[in-house]
Formats: sequence, structure tokens, C-alpha cells
Amino acid sequence: MSTIKIKQIKSRIGAPADQKKTLDALGLHKMNRVVEHECTPSILGMVDKVKHLVTIVK
Repeated sequence: MSTIKIKQIKSRIGAPADQKKTLDALGLHKMNRVVEHECTPSILGMVDKVKHLVTIVK
């Protein structure tokens, strides 16, 4: 499978608890961190949930 790189571009301060847990599950704990994951439907669903806090890096 292909992989995607996800970068946190906005702060998690003020985000609801479920969105903070989603960022934790993705491995994003600080701003401007980049993590790499397999491109699976579950990962894409998590990215969609916090799409205002993250971006996909090419």
C-alpha cells in the first residue's frame, strides 16, 4: 500500500477531547510534526475528522 505524510498545522489547544485523542492516535503531539502512515480507510477517516488541524504533505 501507499503511504501518506500528515503534518499538524494548527494547535490542539481549544479542540474537543475526541479530536485531541485522534491527533494522539495519529502520533501528532506537537505542531509542525510530520508522521507517515499507510493509506488505509481508518487513517483517512481520522485525517478527515481533524482536517482543520492537519494537512497531507506530498
